[in-house]
Amino acid sequence: MAARPQPTARRIELGHELRHLRKVAGLTITDAVHGLHIDESTLQRVETGWKSFRQASQLRELLERYGITDEDEVTRLLSLQREAASREWWTGTGATLLSGMPRFLGVESAAKEIRMFHPTIIPGLLQTRSYAMAVHEVHKPIDETTTEFIRQSVEFRMKRQEAVTRDDDPLKVWAVLYEPALRYAIGDTAVMREQYQALSGLAERDNVTLQVLPQPGRSYLAFHDVNIMILDDGLPTTVQTDTAWFTVAVTDKPKEVGRFNRMFDALGASALPPRETPKILTQLAKELPE
Repeated sequence: MAARPQPTARRIELGHELRHLRKVAGLTITDAVHGLHIDESTLQRVETGWKSFRQASQLRELLERYGITDEDEVTRLLSLQREAASREWWTGTGATLLSGMPRFLGVESAAKEIRMFHPTIIPGLLQTRSYAMAVHEVHKPIDETTTEFIRQSVEFRMKRQEAVTRDDDPLKVWAVLYEPALRYAIGDTAVMREQYQALSGLAERDNVTLQVLPQPGRSYLAFHDVNIMILDDGLPTTVQTDTAWFTVAVTDKPKEVGRFNRMFDALGASALPPRETPKILTQLAKELPE
């Protein structure tokens, strides 16, 4: 099977390598771009993985500035730059994405493990199509979204879930499900019953760990959603959360990553063992009205 393209991951990898090479050369960003066909803003965004160079010549002259003359090393970095400049799977679809969403999707597609929590609903990566549609419909008059936006968002969500169920190297998922979020009735009884069944099926997979955080108690509770994306190849762990301004916040800053890790650790420590999850889901399904 061909390797899955991961342009965002390659941009992050290239950025980290270039930042290291610049520091080894003892140069500031201003020094590095002086006299080159690159401005400071561009290099800064390349180093943080937000963009790639448009032309290979830009990377070549930067490497020359850093004293990288070994042709094999130059060729390797140029190859990395070509991968970084390729298109993501969602480009060309005509879909309208929230601010920050392209970055999030790119990092998510490169993750080997994701740890997640949401205080009010079942996390998107675990939602059925019907549940996801119902969530969007509930928020439609508030967010003033269109029917087409909802359709595209749900399709994207279903596409993202393929990483969890694929046969080849499936994405590892560890989710803490808050009991009130599980009980929050989205859509009708059929929607909720289908969602409980889907979660039960996911809980049986070796790559999925689901824990339920009971409502009673005085344990720690995060007041916003938590997504921790752990990447391969020494790339930085990245965290994500939705904002009240209808945008997606994504960062790999160590301070924020550490905070999110502590949040999830506290949630997981207070949640019930994974073996209890199927029994809880069965009970929730029984409590649904006929």
